[in-house]
Amino acid sequence: MNEYATTTATARIIAVQDDIVSLESSGDRPLTKNEVVYIVPSRGEAKHQERLKAEILRIYGNRADAQVYESTIGVGVGDPVEQSGELLSVELGPGLLGQVYDGLQNPLDLLASQFGYFLPRGVDLPALDRNAKWAFTPCVQTGTRLYAGAALGSVQERRFKHKIMVPFDIRGEAEVTWIQQGNVTVDEPVAKIRLSGGKEQLITLKQRWPVRNPLSQAMLRNNINQRQYPNAPLVTHLRLIDTFFPIALGGTGCIPGPFGAGKTVLQSLIARNSEVDIVIVVACGERAGEVVETISEFPQMIDPATGGSLMDRTIIICNTSSMPVAAREASIYTGITLGEYYRQMGLNVLLLADSTSRWAQAMRETSGRLEEIPGEEAFPAYLDSSIKGIYERAGVVSNADGHTGSLTMIGTVSPAGGNFEEPVTQSTLSTVKTFLGLSADRAYKRFYPAVDPLLSWSRYLEQLNPWYQRELAPDWTKQVQSVLQLLAHGNSVHEMIQVAGEEGVTMEDFVTYQEALFVDMVYLQQDAFDKVDVSVPMQRQKETFMLIMRLIDADLQFSDQNHAREYFTRLTGLFKNLNYAVWQSNEYQQLLDKINHLISAI
Repeated sequence: MNEYATTTATARIIAVQDDIVSLESSGDRPLTKNEVVYIVPSRGEAKHQERLKAEILRIYGNRADAQVYESTIGVGVGDPVEQSGELLSVELGPGLLGQVYDGLQNPLDLLASQFGYFLPRGVDLPALDRNAKWAFTPCVQTGTRLYAGAALGSVQERRFKHKIMVPFDIRGEAEVTWIQQGNVTVDEPVAKIRLSGGKEQLITLKQRWPVRNPLSQAMLRNNINQRQYPNAPLVTHLRLIDTFFPIALGGTGCIPGPFGAGKTVLQSLIARNSEVDIVIVVACGERAGEVVETISEFPQMIDPATGGSLMDRTIIICNTSSMPVAAREASIYTGITLGEYYRQMGLNVLLLADSTSRWAQAMRETSGRLEEIPGEEAFPAYLDSSIKGIYERAGVVSNADGHTGSLTMIGTVSPAGGNFEEPVTQSTLSTVKTFLGLSADRAYKRFYPAVDPLLSWSRYLEQLNPWYQRELAPDWTKQVQSVLQLLAHGNSVHEMIQVAGEEGVTMEDFVTYQEALFVDMVYLQQDAFDKVDVSVPMQRQKETFMLIMRLIDADLQFSDQNHAREYFTRLTGLFKNLNYAVWQSNEYQQLLDKINHLISAI
């Protein structure tokens, strides 16, 4: 039984349509939009008392429509409905890291251990372990006055100092009247505060927050947080992204592409190698096989930053395509709320949503059952605003303690047939500032990552120019743009060669084509199976890029096209071996000397 739910029925079911139910209140308690209610089916053969969780979507008088997060088999007219009195919320506190939750924050490992791998419906388990002990260390004294979100103390959660903060729903200033140090569970009080009205409130290690209410907006309204302008890139250790199409730390990006183009693989590598503190993976509607692979692989992988398990900094929200549609729609909100919580501690959080197309399809199904007026391709008319509302929760925020945290969101989009003109992709493109368009043609050629440099773009390249000037080179952005122009010119020459043959282009254009092909082969492509090339630090990217720029800027003279082709073939082989060599090792230096000699000799 959910500890926050009532035990007295205050409404009853009057209609059922798939996972949408209509209910009528008895008048004892008012119905509230987005309130969580529990349905007790009178039919069925369950071995335990089923209480199906639902959320009110629409109210008309003393009646309402609600979406049920479970199968509605056995639910009938007249079944009792219990109102919880709270919005759809998640538990926030120590013990989140390393967990695998469903879209409603039920711990799947605990569910599996208690009920087996065929999960029963109507089960609602606490998200945080009620028996685990945490060593709480206060950082304030009695008499200290604090605002919502300010730290009272901390506990050690894996490798992070997990801040225990004043509840986010507190208005005005609060005074600490009692605080203790010691080993406690998440339910035991560690402090007491006196609110501005004189009422006192006990503080435990955990608190709850409604997932559909942006945490950052609540803090901004109370003048506790300040939103900052993103001024540094998210370093992913993928050359194509970091150099050409960067995503700001606290920014937004999307990875659209057709089936088989490598969206999940690319997203997985970003999760493993990005320079962030916390990674939240939201699998909303992906096939169960892919999700199981992620769940089984992450605990075995080494975090390159610490040498520990990758799960020590990871939370997985799992709602596969075989799980209830309504819970899939809630899963992104659950993941973002957890990300906002850790951002409030001053940590850098990366949220990866796979895929927002299936999340939007869940909204479409619910909207259709509510008989709302459809928009383009039967998606709800509010699709665009819903997508914008999701991505707008990313950002850089300075908190009440003066620490700055960030939440970066990258969503994958799965347009049917690779059609980037469909509504979900178009709404996403109008919202995000980095577009990493995957190409089926490049994936077919075994180019990895299969991001098409002629389709993709990043609005952060100019925005982050001061960081590039300070950390890399004064003219970094200008050089990157010149290489992008080279790639576009090289593609045009390639198209001419396909029509007229190599003899139909000038020597200058042929060399341009060879240079563009060379950049594509040695810099845009990256070997995900090589332990060195899979993750490239920013300083190594700079060194390699400057070496390539030296070649491009050189006045290359060739006797004929065969001479040029042989030269670039040899150079490509040396560069590929350079990518596989450990940075600054003897092998790396020897290959570097050969490349420098070859560039100077022509």
